[in-house]
Amino acid sequence: MKKVLIDAMFKHIQYGGVAVRYWDGEEVHYGDTEPHFKIIFNKKPPLMTATIEDPTITLGEFYMDEIIDYEGSLDELISIMEMNKLLNSDTQHLANKWMTAAKSGLGSVADKFKQRQNIHAHYDLGNDFFSLWLDKTMCYSCAYFKKQDDDLHLAQLQKIDLILKKLRLQPGMQLLDIGCGWGWLILRAAKQYGVRALGITLSEEQYAGARKRVEEAGLSDQVTVKLSNYLEIDPAQYQFDRIVSVGMFEHVGRDYFASYMKKVHDLLNFGGISMLHTLTNLREVETNAWAKKYIFPGGCIPALREIISLFPDYDFRVWHMESLRRHYVKTLELWYENFHQHIDEISGMFDKRFIRMWTLYLQGAAAILRTGNLDVYQILFSKGVNNELPITLNDIYVD
Repeated sequence: MKKVLIDAMFKHIQYGGVAVRYWDGEEVHYGDTEPHFKIIFNKKPPLMTATIEDPTITLGEFYMDEIIDYEGSLDELISIMEMNKLLNSDTQHLANKWMTAAKSGLGSVADKFKQRQNIHAHYDLGNDFFSLWLDKTMCYSCAYFKKQDDDLHLAQLQKIDLILKKLRLQPGMQLLDIGCGWGWLILRAAKQYGVRALGITLSEEQYAGARKRVEEAGLSDQVTVKLSNYLEIDPAQYQFDRIVSVGMFEHVGRDYFASYMKKVHDLLNFGGISMLHTLTNLREVETNAWAKKYIFPGGCIPALREIISLFPDYDFRVWHMESLRRHYVKTLELWYENFHQHIDEISGMFDKRFIRMWTLYLQGAAAILRTGNLDVYQILFSKGVNNELPITLNDIYVD
């Protein structure tokens, strides 16, 4: 690849400052301020290695392939890319309803097969892999830190307990967990609150792990785990008092935001409560090309207003919203530490390109959250008006 092509890509940086040291020793500063972030070319990129039109995928692949390294904080690069509109692809603001009549139901067989493939690409990397750097709950979502020195395991338990408290569970209630992961939430809900729980996942590895946990806990008569698409849950067969989804909505895809809401509406009893725990973007943008190709194929992180704008169509009433952005930054930092503490074992499972890819993913996600381009919200809402709920949430934050 000729230097002139790469130079043309970096010349899109008009605000902020980035230094680039090329493979021939030349160093060029781009932007309008003194650079605090430097990209270092270890070697000349091969011809046609990536598309220069999208810097996220170009720089991501350069890093994975050891063509480049960097000096400085990724927060600085993320901020500069955001200032120069290089981080995401902007889309037009969307109307309240995206769905055609054909997509408002279960979706096509091809769509559901693609969803399963997308989940398989990320979550079925192996329980042995995830267990090395997640805590023993195997919660792969934002933890909740009451104190700065809380360890990861305690913070994940606190996150689960926070969710269960917000749901106001009572013995005998029916709980659905859409995207149940390895099942810790539904197990804790059954043990602590005496509910009957159904967890569903598209990941075969998570399904096997969650079922094993249920059996080992002796809760098979109270907790069920299904390998299923949430759209396939039949409202004629199932009705729930509470529905929760943690870190799953990002995988639905923009075309199916409304389908998700309709399914929750159809499965939730009137007055019932649901929680959506999801990453959010500040604006309606597409997931950057590198993350979509290598980390979360088919994923789409919604803007908060995209979610809320759908609620009136399904008689959903917001009860409470809470940002956990800084909690997720700390979670990712601890995951990254754990990942590198077990780098020898991971190197025995995957090649160096994969390791550099996951390093960039964990560090990059934390940087995007720190700079405020991403957030994570817990949105609590009821189907219809519920005047039986407590008038405040004070008790939820008291041990």
